[in-house]
Amino acid sequence: YILAENQHGLVVVDMHAAHERIVYERLKTQVDATDRITSQPLLIPATFAATAEEVATAEASIAVLDMLGLEVTPFSPKTLAVRAVPTTLAQGDPVELARSVLAELAAHDASTVVQRARNEILGTMACHGAVRANRKLTIDEMNALLRQMEVTERSDQCNHGRPTWRQLSMRELDSLFLRGR
Repeated sequence: YILAENQHGLVVVDMHAAHERIVYERLKTQVDATDRITSQPLLIPATFAATAEEVATAEASIAVLDMLGLEVTPFSPKTLAVRAVPTTLAQGDPVELARSVLAELAAHDASTVVQRARNEILGTMACHGAVRANRKLTIDEMNALLRQMEVTERSDQCNHGRPTWRQLSMRELDSLFLRGR
């Protein structure tokens, strides 16, 4: 969590939920503007043992994966290779991201996935690209996250509808510590 002070008191920010919303809005804006998410090729492809369904989904969804900024190709009959990931998510775990997106694609009709499940897939991708809860951020990283929240639409709630921050007034803080009694 990030603890920040403003003129009303204390603000407690769930850094993962807040960053998830920021990443989600960036991805959504990119898809809306260009019909695809820019990708970052991986210097060394990330390979993983895949189920038959994951391999079939990857092979059947090449165009959709490309639109999502992912390149996931068969490496062997039971292995997939992640060769590129969305630039916004380059610091995340490419295997976890690929597995999550393949699971979403398998659950939806791939030909209409962009119309029917775009927000769910982008939400899944944003979750994997967001800073992890309990990670220690530097002061500069915390300040940057707070500034990004100020300019991001709907930054008061994460993609799942949970709040990203809570305000505690000076009165509430005083009552927590039995001041003024």
